[in-house]
Amino acid sequence: MKKRLIAAAMALVLTFSLAACGGGSGSGAAADDGAAQESTDTASGSTTDVAFVTDVGNIDDQSFNQYTWAGVQQFCSDNGLTANYYKPSEDSDAARVEQMDNAVKDGAKVVVMAGYLFAPALEEAQAKYPDIAFLALDVSTGDLATPASNTALITYKEEQAGYLAGYAAVTDGYKELGFLGGMAVPAVIRYGYGFVQGAEQAAADTGASDVHIKYWYSGSFVANDDIKAKMDSWYSEGTEVVFACGGSICNSCVAAAQANNGKMIGVDVDQSNLDPCVITSAMKALSNSVILALTDAQNNDWMFSEAYAGKETTLGAAEDCVGLPMETSKFTAFTQDQYDTLFAALADGSLVVDNSFDTAATPAVTNVTVDYQE
Repeated sequence: MKKRLIAAAMALVLTFSLAACGGGSGSGAAADDGAAQESTDTASGSTTDVAFVTDVGNIDDQSFNQYTWAGVQQFCSDNGLTANYYKPSEDSDAARVEQMDNAVKDGAKVVVMAGYLFAPALEEAQAKYPDIAFLALDVSTGDLATPASNTALITYKEEQAGYLAGYAAVTDGYKELGFLGGMAVPAVIRYGYGFVQGAEQAAADTGASDVHIKYWYSGSFVANDDIKAKMDSWYSEGTEVVFACGGSICNSCVAAAQANNGKMIGVDVDQSNLDPCVITSAMKALSNSVILALTDAQNNDWMFSEAYAGKETTLGAAEDCVGLPMETSKFTAFTQDQYDTLFAALADGSLVVDNSFDTAATPAVTNVTVDYQE
């Protein structure tokens, strides 16, 4: 069941992203896509019911914008509501607030956004519009210290997705691994810690005694020549697969993998489209989490219930909000049955992954060797 729901979320993105388009109205709002326009003819009567304010980048970015928007569209399509997205004119808090203003003017009951950069704008908007619900993905109470009762923050159990990726890689026969982190922020650290723990358990289960992991934070979320050079050295020294975790740094890793016949594991969304070197991705099911939270708001007269209101809610396998895209993964030994067993254990709590995010701490390992690099 879980793998089918993950697959359904991926299908949403493929279906709805084909229709997404830019543009603007007199208020500065982005034009709705085909699916949103079709729902305008329903009983809604509003210009916008659910608004999505985009992060930096486009609606077809194959990342947070696209997958979050797909969830908004699916929810509105299923419920006869109108979805519109609003693209800020620049990367600034003022531009984000401006598009939230436009969404509210257009009648939005809920305003959705994704990414920690929204925290300052959200702090202003939640106070300015106490009767409007705000849903923010990947924004924590570390970013927005005091979410109001009309605000829901959703974060993810990245350590579970990282664990699945590490376990799958070692079970598939890879013994020389790498973890390339961007900046050492909590989400990235959790991915890495989970990856190490998964590799550790898989080594124990398969009897592998020579698994080695190189582990490095680049200090940047932007692709650059220094990161590519580092990855070139890793691959040339024998690293077989690198888990690249942090924005566009994956492009530096892909370039190095291509040059050295190496493999890569993607992050956050299914990145199999980047290059054939991507064997799998440690995913957050953004579309699923949007639908869960919007359903809660709709059932609570367009405000969030106690499950979400005024706090950070962390979603994982139990809610089908993390996982690997097995349908597009390129494993040769790790099987769907093995994945399903691991996923079920994470979901029911019988398998617990350490979710520490203290850079001074490291996961305890006895079956793998980890080389933490500066």
